[in-house]
Amino acid sequence: MLRKRGSVILCGTFLFITWNAILVLLLWGRPPTGQPDESGRDQREVAERPTSDLVGDVLRMADTFEAELERQKNILLEIQSHQSLWDLSNKDRPKVVLPIQPVIPILVIACNRVTVRRCLDKLLEYRPSAELYPIIVSQDCGHAETTEVIRSYGNKVTHLKQPDLSDIPVQPGHKKFQGYYKISRHYRWALNQVFKTLSHSSVVIVEDDLEVAPDFFEYFRALLPLLQSDPSLWCISAWNDNGREGYVDPGKASLLYRTDFFPGLGWMVLKDVWEELEPKWPASFWDDWMRQPEQRRDRACIRPEISRTLTFGRQGVSLGQFYDKYLRYIKLNNEFVPFTKMDLSHLKEETYKEIFEKEVYSAPVVTYEDVKQGQLKGQGPYRLQYSSKESFKMLAKNLGIMDDLKSGVPRGGYRGVVSFMSRGRRIYLAPPPGWTKYDTTWS
Repeated sequence: MLRKRGSVILCGTFLFITWNAILVLLLWGRPPTGQPDESGRDQREVAERPTSDLVGDVLRMADTFEAELERQKNILLEIQSHQSLWDLSNKDRPKVVLPIQPVIPILVIACNRVTVRRCLDKLLEYRPSAELYPIIVSQDCGHAETTEVIRSYGNKVTHLKQPDLSDIPVQPGHKKFQGYYKISRHYRWALNQVFKTLSHSSVVIVEDDLEVAPDFFEYFRALLPLLQSDPSLWCISAWNDNGREGYVDPGKASLLYRTDFFPGLGWMVLKDVWEELEPKWPASFWDDWMRQPEQRRDRACIRPEISRTLTFGRQGVSLGQFYDKYLRYIKLNNEFVPFTKMDLSHLKEETYKEIFEKEVYSAPVVTYEDVKQGQLKGQGPYRLQYSSKESFKMLAKNLGIMDDLKSGVPRGGYRGVVSFMSRGRRIYLAPPPGWTKYDTTWS
């Protein structure tokens, strides 16, 4: 204690000599807090006012400092004694955990269409978050005007350029399909950029001639967990191949289906599926390749009753195939459906299969004439049965739905069943009961 007190005296003496004027002002300026003596003066004020006794003043200052330190120590001990009470009061309080939402990039495949502006404008208009939905535009073709349009968006989009613009050697009979080869090469490069270079875990792919619906982002956000958790799914698509006006129920914007047909035209895929597909990616016609059994592997996609994308690109490598007859009439959803607040567990394979087959095969069987001539009574649904490739194509064509098959799978079909509306009634174009598998010769 004496050694401690001696150190304080020496230190205090030095400070007093150096800063005497400042100490005097501070000590004199302190408000009186003690009890008055017989003359009415504050005893503490008298004790702290400097005198001619240098050593005595320093000793009194040391006593004051020690007293103040002791007081602060007692306050800290008091606080520490109550800490356990605070811990108990907070122990059962629920902890607030902010969920970390996954980033879902939107990959726009572009080439030589300056109308990519229409696609990008709608994406940016409806995008709820730039951080959660980065837009990546991958451009092939080296088209200068399209490049300038994409650049005009500045940092709102990420602009990538496919570096290899050379022609691809093809067999003589395929020279007219050079465009399909380049598209396939571009897709492979762009998806590798997203998954390997940028390290994303999922992606939604749209082409530069697609316009999106107001709930486009909500749709994919809600269905991502299902895609991640259900191994019987391998994609989520925004497209209904038979989604023309009059062929969909306008009051069922929230209705979703499983389909065995790969729809494309605004679709989500996960990184692990891309890692499976990339090593064997085809040189051309990538979308039809995706529809082959070797790639599909009995997996399904989710698709909506009412499309969340609309194509406005009549001109392209397909030279307007299907556009004038089907695609230009596709209905684009204009109603925002809060999918992220809905229970979508009914879309899991076993649940969906049981419910869907029960509804289809409990529906009364009708004839083509009944459907075509509007002779159906009641609300439906109704089942229209086909038994062969030829009967399917005849019925589909005459009823106005798409009649082509890929490896035996009809567009929009699930277990061979195609669902559509006719004159306001639900029709299931279906194979006989007991269906087991697709006939791959039906193509």
